[in-house]
Amino acid sequence: MTRGKLITIEGVEGAGKTTNLPYIQQQLEAHKLRILHTREPGGTEVGEAIREILIAPALPAMHQDTELLLMFAARAEHLKKKIEPALSSGKWVLCDRFTDASYAYQGAGRGISLERIAQLEGWVQGALRPDYTLLFDVDAHTGLGRALSRGEADRFEQEDIDFFNRVRQQYLTMADNNPQRYRVIDASAGLAEVQQQLRHIIAGMFA
Repeated sequence: MTRGKLITIEGVEGAGKTTNLPYIQQQLEAHKLRILHTREPGGTEVGEAIREILIAPALPAMHQDTELLLMFAARAEHLKKKIEPALSSGKWVLCDRFTDASYAYQGAGRGISLERIAQLEGWVQGALRPDYTLLFDVDAHTGLGRALSRGEADRFEQEDIDFFNRVRQQYLTMADNNPQRYRVIDASAGLAEVQQQLRHIIAGMFA
């Protein structure tokens, strides 16, 4: 059986990832693919419990290393219980955030060395890396404004604009360094234009 592919969706808060995930899945299913749609942190019962700890605004601030290790603990469970079995069965996995988010948020955002994150990536994932990463890019001010308009801010959404500027810049740097994997979407555009970009990108995966 042909192994499936891993497509990850990245971007700052309010970039439109969650809004467009059903559309991306629909476009992939049009190619007769079986799709697993999942998210990080989360994706499993254990992972979702860890997610609640990570985003809870009522909890006191946690040490940056604690945050990073919790992210990778949830990721290890996710990979073993959900992602790897799906890929092995031939499904394509569509994941809302993955390890690049750790480089962006805990690395550039929190100031943890990228080398330390790379060590955890190698330990938890082995050789597994995404086949494609769709980066929804929007300036941090616009994205955060969209996110906060949805309701109460979670622990990450409470960060200041400089934090999200660093996160966005790290994403753009990773996209520049990995052009064969990354596809950058101008997420400042209207929904119809964003989905037109997505149609073109997804069609290109099968060209």
